[in-house]
Amino acid sequence: MTFTTRFAPSPTGPLHLGHAYSAMLAHDMARAVGGTFLLRIEDIDRARSKPEWEAQIYDDLRWLGLTWSEPVIRQSDRLAVYADALDRLWDQHLLFACTCNRRDIVEAASAPQEGAPLIGPDGIVYPGTCRNTGGWTGQTPPPRPTDMALRLDVWRAQEVANGFTAPIGQNGTAYDKIAHFTETGAGPDGQTGDIAFSYAEVIETIGAVVLARRDMGTSYHLSVVLDDAAQGITDVVRGADLFEATRIHVLLQGLLGLRTPRYHHHRLIRDETGKRLAKRDDARALSKFRAEGATPDDIRRKVGLDHG
Repeated sequence: MTFTTRFAPSPTGPLHLGHAYSAMLAHDMARAVGGTFLLRIEDIDRARSKPEWEAQIYDDLRWLGLTWSEPVIRQSDRLAVYADALDRLWDQHLLFACTCNRRDIVEAASAPQEGAPLIGPDGIVYPGTCRNTGGWTGQTPPPRPTDMALRLDVWRAQEVANGFTAPIGQNGTAYDKIAHFTETGAGPDGQTGDIAFSYAEVIETIGAVVLARRDMGTSYHLSVVLDDAAQGITDVVRGADLFEATRIHVLLQGLLGLRTPRYHHHRLIRDETGKRLAKRDDARALSKFRAEGATPDDIRRKVGLDHG
């Protein structure tokens, strides 16, 4: 398959040097092998997404000299696709409705028998409080996330992956599905090559992640998996801060029957104190550098990319 990658910003603020690095790196990797570079606008957060920020994204990327194949996918146009995937997962008993707020989760995860809350790539590892009350009851379609969230039943996902059985192995433990993905970059601790993980590991260190947030109808994890598949992405280029979340995405790809792309996680661009850049850090916005007379080559040098 032709090398195909993408840059997928959210129009919730100005692009900064970290965005520029990720976009240019993905663009360079695709162009180096005659591949395809795509742009996707991740605007499922309708409350924070603004048309002016989306317009600024196009302007900044063109200023950097980047070109992409059309059409540009906008997540707000794909809500029906996400709803259909939720229906499929619900029918497989792989979702449950959750009415917990953040305080409920913190208290449940901090119960005396639990100890301090464990933090995973999706926040506090959810202990499954609503699993027994919010699961499949024969209702179709699933409840829509208006005043509740829909979470992935990772315990059920483990059963599905194991073919609904858990035979006892020689070491006395239940067999657990091992999933894999190929890392061509590096994780936060230098992880690269064939990355393997178990469903039991997902249960323990990630928990039942939200696949549809209140009033949003979807989540980053669900949308990014479906969108990468729809765009035929072969190689996902993104920051190392998303390395741990890749386990969620690979698990979802398996449950939804989607191909797993290769992943290339790259270093993060940080400020002088070592803190990674955020959109609220307007001092490093591309628009500011442009206004001060910087050139695209200047930006490349700032982020450590040689021209071309």
